[in-house]
Amino acid sequence: MPAVEIRKRILTVEDIFHEGGPRADAPYRRAAILSVIKNPFAGRYVEDIVGFSDDLKPLGLAMAQALIVALGGDPKAIQGYGKGAIVGSAGEIEHGALWHVPGGYAMREALGGAKAIVPSAKKVAGVGARLDVPITHIDASYVRSHFDGIEVGVVDGPRADEIVLVLAMTTGARVHNRAGGLKASEIKGQDGLR
Repeated sequence: MPAVEIRKRILTVEDIFHEGGPRADAPYRRAAILSVIKNPFAGRYVEDIVGFSDDLKPLGLAMAQALIVALGGDPKAIQGYGKGAIVGSAGEIEHGALWHVPGGYAMREALGGAKAIVPSAKKVAGVGARLDVPITHIDASYVRSHFDGIEVGVVDGPRADEIVLVLAMTTGARVHNRAGGLKASEIKGQDGLR
């Protein structure tokens, strides 16, 4: 498979102190890292593409580790995650689907074996497109307090022959969460759901 060619990387971190209610004792932190890479399959149909997923694994791990550092450096402080991809207009949605394994497993590995499925969003779009990346708790997908999302995009990407790969992490429950449901303290951790 072709080498992974990175044009640029973007890191964004949000500290959320309140959403109109009382100020939190410590801010809720939400962050995303984006890598804009060349799409080796742009402009043509290629039957066997799955090998490129393996080529993306080192990038996924490097992105996950950089995101943990941006959120303070302690993997144990991370409680939520998600991933996504924006494929440039000369590509296809399946090219973004190649990010599922290297993005998701990289975060699980960097976080010491998180159990929940890593939620994902992907689309084919033009330069400047935005993507809402879904976020859930790292060990139990049914923890409502951690249902969130982060909007990301690149001003000059993806170009037609590029893919924007995204990982996102958070440090806790949404500020002022009060939607009920399973609490993080009640997670059994057996199946990634509850």
